[in-house]
Amino acid sequence: MSVQSYIENNKDRFLDELFSLIRIPSISAKQEHKADMEACARRWTEVLLSSGADKAVVMPTTGNPIVYAEKMVSPTAPTVLVYAHYDVMPAEPLDLWKSNPFEPEIRDGRIWARGADDDKGQSMMQVKGFETALQEGLLNCNVKFIFEGEEEIGSPSLEAFCQEHKELLKSDIILVSDTSMVSAEVPSLTTGLRGLAYWELEVTGPNRDLHSGHFGGAVANPINVLCKMIADITDADGRITIPGFYDDVEELSQEERDMIAQVPFDEAKYKQAIGVNALFGEKGYSTLERNSCRPSFDVCGIWGGYIEEGSKTVLPSKAYAKVSCRLVPHQQHEKISKLFEDYINKVAPDYVKVKVTPKHGGEGYVCPIDMPAYRAAEKAVSIAFGKKPLAVRRGGSIPIISTFEQVLGVKTVLMGFGLEQNAIHSPNESCRLDYFFKGIESVAEFYREYTKK
Repeated sequence: MSVQSYIENNKDRFLDELFSLIRIPSISAKQEHKADMEACARRWTEVLLSSGADKAVVMPTTGNPIVYAEKMVSPTAPTVLVYAHYDVMPAEPLDLWKSNPFEPEIRDGRIWARGADDDKGQSMMQVKGFETALQEGLLNCNVKFIFEGEEEIGSPSLEAFCQEHKELLKSDIILVSDTSMVSAEVPSLTTGLRGLAYWELEVTGPNRDLHSGHFGGAVANPINVLCKMIADITDADGRITIPGFYDDVEELSQEERDMIAQVPFDEAKYKQAIGVNALFGEKGYSTLERNSCRPSFDVCGIWGGYIEEGSKTVLPSKAYAKVSCRLVPHQQHEKISKLFEDYINKVAPDYVKVKVTPKHGGEGYVCPIDMPAYRAAEKAVSIAFGKKPLAVRRGGSIPIISTFEQVLGVKTVLMGFGLEQNAIHSPNESCRLDYFFKGIESVAEFYREYTKK
């Protein structure tokens, strides 16, 4: 039997197993779903065991549990460590979903559900690719699995777990499917990720909300001040104004810029898809360079004052914002976090008090394209999709990838099968059925190629 035949003969079972996981609302951001996190972890151990793992266990952490599994074929064989996450984003706003987010539906050639792509769908591609390779006699390496339940909240427990279990997680390469491809027509492998730094800001003016008629014009409005401080962080050319921010930014080589220029990209369609008339970003760089290889600053949320129905003429006591920076390789998120905090404290005027609270962050990552494991992934995707995948950097962040390198000393191959239209983190998340099965095929072929002499 061939890889494709095995997948065809078992595709209904593969989907049933995926759906059993999707139906568990494993939302790490909400404490009310703590029991669901435990249930999802236990269900993954069942799926991993039935897929061919020698053992699969739920291991405690300071937060949500970790699923660990392994298939050991030989103590002298190389070892692949597969990382994935079983937690999902909240489904809200629920009224925008066309179907129940936790009751998967197949329509229009897609699986519709929260987690259909990120990351239960892609995790299942890894597990069923492993099963297929095992059943077809293609597995000549050891495989370990580590599935966490906190990726969507910054993986707060995973680094300590890795430190504690270095020997258990010892491997030669890490394989991850939690990224996307350029498009349905252009397969790709992710060779770089941006890092992340995230903060909450609190600006306090008067000791209570004030009547805007009695005090307006005499007392500083903290919302006005917050908006001014935030607006000044980027200049007219899209450059971040924080002193020292660009000190560690590695400039793109002409070779890299030429490679990025080969990626098919229709700017008009891009603008149309997101409903904007024009784009804005750092001067001197293309759109694809800006959103993958250059740092950025964004306000993720801002609030304060009266926001309920009707009018209330109030000068608020406080204003708040959540802000983040996407970072590029060599920028250390701890250093950037301190630069940001120092900057805000310096520019804050005397008529307000500011509080900066650093949240989660992580480093960027670059995967060398001359690694044997990368070449194996490249060949595997070429077989499944019928064309050689492009090597591209992506703008998102998976902070734990750089942590793996620092703690475990192992590089990661980012072999993801998502698409932009899959709408991860949004209502009506989905995954193309054909991509689900092509992903499984790619993973199975990876195991064939990885140990090929």
